[in-house]
Amino acid sequence: MQPTDKTAKELYFEVKANPARKRFGLGKKACLVNIDIQKAYTRTDLFKTAYEADPKQLDYVNELAAKFRKLGWPVVWTNVAYMDSAADAGIWGTRTNTPDSLQNIKFGSERSELDDRLILDRSTDVFYEKKMPSPFFETPLQSLLVWHQVDTVILTGGSTSGCVRAAGVDSLSRGYRTIIPEECVADKHESYHYANLTDLSLKYCDVMEVKEVFEWLDNVK
Repeated sequence: MQPTDKTAKELYFEVKANPARKRFGLGKKACLVNIDIQKAYTRTDLFKTAYEADPKQLDYVNELAAKFRKLGWPVVWTNVAYMDSAADAGIWGTRTNTPDSLQNIKFGSERSELDDRLILDRSTDVFYEKKMPSPFFETPLQSLLVWHQVDTVILTGGSTSGCVRAAGVDSLSRGYRTIIPEECVADKHESYHYANLTDLSLKYCDVMEVKEVFEWLDNVK
């Protein structure tokens, strides 16, 4: 193991400034997958489980979604919610049982709702309710990507160390070029956030600034 006295944030920006590996690159057609941008994780004024990294995160996500719709490319939103009994939470719901626990995000609750600041299009966007970290797990997401013949998946949402990371690994495993706009993901703690951005960029995804993704979308032929 290589020792270091640097913070996770310092290591991330060091890797960003001196990339050790070439990018997978952006492909020909993408799907935007917005992961659990719901009030339990975004409304820091209401819930202890919420967090924020970049204060413009939701603005960037809305802009990405608008550009995808303009291109006729799929926009996916996920949220997580469980039955009153939490029987559908599996082993993941057994570690704690407090009002803030994951399995206590109930169907129809405020915690389960997507953030009101998001600009949704119920006529074109796709909505999946998931139970586990990855949006690929037991949802129709893979079938949707095949139908739309995409080769690139762009991930936003949270948390960087949890559901975004799981999505990145699953996306790569299914053969997709996977992009994470760094301003569009967030986590509870700076250390977890930057440590996982570093790891994802070195192994599974291309982590890039959102302006680069905007430029790519604006120049799609």
